[in-house]
Amino acid sequence: MFKDPGDYPAVNALSEHWRTIRAELAALEQRRFMAWPEADIFRGDWTVFPLYKFGRRVDENCELCPVTTAAIEKIPGMITAGFSSLAPGTYIGPHTGYTSEVLRVHLALVGTDGCALRVGSETRSWTPGDVWVFDDTTEHEAWNRGTETRVVLLLDFQVDPKAPSPYPEHVYTY
Repeated sequence: MFKDPGDYPAVNALSEHWRTIRAELAALEQRRFMAWPEADIFRGDWTVFPLYKFGRRVDENCELCPVTTAAIEKIPGMITAGFSSLAPGTYIGPHTGYTSEVLRVHLALVGTDGCALRVGSETRSWTPGDVWVFDDTTEHEAWNRGTETRVVLLLDFQVDPKAPSPYPEHVYTY
């Protein structure tokens, strides 16, 4: 289910920087993106540019995106963050996340026509600058039926930022 981003001020503040974040994204070389590691949940071309992987900073990538990094580092309990890119024709099938101790955020940046995300019974289409917060333990799926690549800043943050990370070390290997 979708949450009100206004309940999370540091997350909601991402919308103030979306144009600068999109400019940093545009400056990145496509070769720096890597395939999403869970290949069994999607078909098509889903790639990511990680900034943080389960609490670990990817220094080289963060140096290329200083405004984005500064914005995400202000989010209490932020664990994972990066750019998530869906090429036209890509479909992420229905799936659920690992734990309700974490909420997922999408900051819409590029390409929204023909793209949507369903969380539970609600389906939304992105508008650049939109910030969405949702519980990814609710079944969700996403698709790009458009002609442009869709890119969001995707991040996860802990509901209780003082709690230990709920993710096992082996969740992803990218």
